[in-house]
Amino acid sequence: MIRRLSIRLGITLALAGVMPLHAAEYIDIPAGAFQSVLPGGEDKLRDIEVAAMRMRSEPVSNAEFLTFVKANPEWRRDKVASVFAEARYLDHWPAADAITAEQSRQAVIKVSWFAAQAYCESENARLPGWYEWEYVAAADATRRDARTDPEWRNRILSWYSQTSGGTPGTIGGEANAYGVRDLHGLVWEWVDDFNALMVSADNREQGDPDSLKFCGAGALSMQDRDNYAILMRIAMLSSLQGADVTGNLGFRCVRPNAGAGP
Repeated sequence: MIRRLSIRLGITLALAGVMPLHAAEYIDIPAGAFQSVLPGGEDKLRDIEVAAMRMRSEPVSNAEFLTFVKANPEWRRDKVASVFAEARYLDHWPAADAITAEQSRQAVIKVSWFAAQAYCESENARLPGWYEWEYVAAADATRRDARTDPEWRNRILSWYSQTSGGTPGTIGGEANAYGVRDLHGLVWEWVDDFNALMVSADNREQGDPDSLKFCGAGALSMQDRDNYAILMRIAMLSSLQGADVTGNLGFRCVRPNAGAGP
């Protein structure tokens, strides 16, 4: 249902002649392989191949989303269809088409999955899939996969405890080994397949994300419990519907990049 609505949304934007907004910097992310925290068969970690892509260097800001809303007034909070966004959508803005100076460089929050997808389409992009996000978010400032480092894991967990409420900080944290900023410690982020993350105990041999079955207890069967902060994110995302918004959830976009090497 969500996928059909997203396709319909893209067609609507195209027919309306909406031009893409000026895009933020997109960073080349090389193809690579890693082990996801999501389990594979027999509770083993899942070996994942991630294709080359280009990822936004930072999450979308309030200022950028405001520009999008002004260009596409159907995404104003006073005009958006309820099927695409719940009542709290952008209710932290002082007006439907205005933000404060302080909010300008803060990551946009209280945006629905549908609104995030629409914004990414305006940049000729899309939301990242979970494995794409997890792959890039595993990096620290010098290593592409820092997840086995207890100090790194504890720092991530501490950051996550600070994103549970309140006003997001300013965008512009330290870049990781890929050159991407603020994947941790600022806001949590939508992914395209957010509702395909809890894996049912009866269906662990899936290769296609579209075929995943969901179960609230699925996270408890995951092998890599040391990465508890990532499991928290999975549990949160899998609990949402596409029109939901929260006060700590933003997004960034990705584009394909078949030319990038490993």
